[in-house]
Amino acid sequence: MRLIACTEEAHSGAILAILNEAIVNSTALYDYKPRTPENMLTWFATKRANGFPVIGAEDDNGKLLGFASYGTFRAFPAYKYTVEHSVYVDAAHRGEGLGRTLMEAIVAEAIAREVHVMVGAIDASNAGSIALHERLGFTYSGTVQQAGFKFGRWLDVAFYQRILATPLNPVDG
Repeated sequence: MRLIACTEEAHSGAILAILNEAIVNSTALYDYKPRTPENMLTWFATKRANGFPVIGAEDDNGKLLGFASYGTFRAFPAYKYTVEHSVYVDAAHRGEGLGRTLMEAIVAEAIAREVHVMVGAIDASNAGSIALHERLGFTYSGTVQQAGFKFGRWLDVAFYQRILATPLNPVDG
C-alpha cells in the first residue's frame, strides 16, 4: 500500500464508486442518490480551485483502497483556517487500518498548509469513526440532533475537532 495524490483522470471513477457505496449502504454520507461522473468533475474542480488535497491509498496494483480530503468548513472569510475533512475506505478494505493511515496523512497535509482547526461531521451512531477520531486527538465538540433523515429515521451528527498549532502567524482578511 502506498499513499498518493489523487487525480481526476486516474481516480475519479474509484472515488465515485467508494462514495456511492457509502451513500447507498450507510449513513456516512447524508445523500440519498448516488453521485454521477459529472458530480466528480465539479468535486475535483472545487478541490483544485481551493488548493484542497485529495490523498489516496493504493494497493500494489494501483487499485484505490480509500481516500481522504478536506474542504471549506463555512463560506465566510474568518473561517479560512478551519476545514471539514472526510475519509472513506472501500468496503472490502475496512478494518485494515487504512482509515487511520489516511487520517494521519490528511492531518499532516493540513499542518503543512497551515490549517488551524480540522472538523469532522460524523453520524453519531458511527462508533468506529468516532473512536478513530478520538485516537487521533480529535475532541467532541457537539451534536446536532435529528440533523438528517435517511433510511426512515432521524440521524444525529456529532462534531469532532482537532486544533493544530498552525499557522504560526495568522492574519485577518
